Amino acid sequence: MIIKSYDLKKLDLNKNNIILFYGQNSGAKEEEISNILKIKNKLTPHHYEEKEVIENSGDFYNEINSNSLFEEEKIFIIKRATDKLEKILQEITEKDLSNTLLIVNAENLEKKSKLRNLFEKSKRLICTPFYLDNNAQLAKIAFDYFNKINYSISQSNINLIVSKTNGDRRVLKTELEKIEFFIRNNKKLTSEHLLKLINIVENHSISELVDNCLAKNQKKIINILNENNFNNEDCIIIVRTFLNKSKKILKLCSEHEKNKNIDLTITSAKPPIFWKDKEITKQQILNWKPENIKKLIYKLSELELLIKKNIIDSVNIINNFIFEQSSSKINN
Repeated sequence: MIIKSYDLKKLDLNKNNIILFYGQNSGAKEEEISNILKIKNKLTPHHYEEKEVIENSGDFYNEINSNSLFEEEKIFIIKRATDKLEKILQEITEKDLSNTLLIVNAENLEKKSKLRNLFEKSKRLICTPFYLDNNAQLAKIAFDYFNKINYSISQSNINLIVSKTNGDRRVLKTELEKIEFFIRNNKKLTSEHLLKLINIVENHSISELVDNCLAKNQKKIINILNENNFNNEDCIIIVRTFLNKSKKILKLCSEHEKNKNIDLTITSAKPPIFWKDKEITKQQILNWKPENIKKLIYKLSELELLIKKNIIDSVNIINNFIFEQSSSKINN
């Protein structure tokens, strides 16, 4: 059964307890899951990756159907779900899952998707698409955010921020948090500051620094650090640049692991890799395995939180992280 996102608050989660969220708007999905967890505030969710469910389907099936002495009600969240889960979920949803809430979180699912069809055609299961937000919706979210922190900002600057989000409110939230962090430490936000914070004007030294760190070119890293006097605000930009580039390399590493052909991986990349970046991208792919780049992405999320808590020492923190990553052994 298809339910629009704005109607989810009307659901009785005790009856409608098996839900599929899918779509490209990761931020909106995360918000909705967060809202559900607030309603079930005394419960700790059990998180699973799709791979874990598939490899341990028997254990997962037993856990989701078993009663617990310590939990009157249970919440299970399956992340990054695809059609590979369709048969397992079909078997699970045929049973009466009393005192259990199951949320399946998927990326974009095509109309012919088996998983999507399973939920859409059932009168008992809930299927909610999350499409990308339009600029007006994102602008309202941004205005509300600045009102909440009592900061006045122009419409033109709001539009500038929204232009960086690609329709995803999670990206918008990241940009807003970064700007709030700057405001709290600097009070005044100029247009120049904003351009730099949201990286509209590409900071080549930061981009080059991250590229060489991922390629483990330590001599080049030392030169870049010596030539640039990075400040506390730059540290957040470095982490965000690191995170974005790492996600791109993860996709390329995964493809390279399948085809075992570095040149094919580079030439078939989407979006295409600019000719001058091809050589360093090759180095990056050969330096990392998918599982190790995933660990790096997790570390970067922790690093941003650490920097926000220790702003005075943020430059030292980021420098230590860069040297640690660039000096570690090649992850082959």
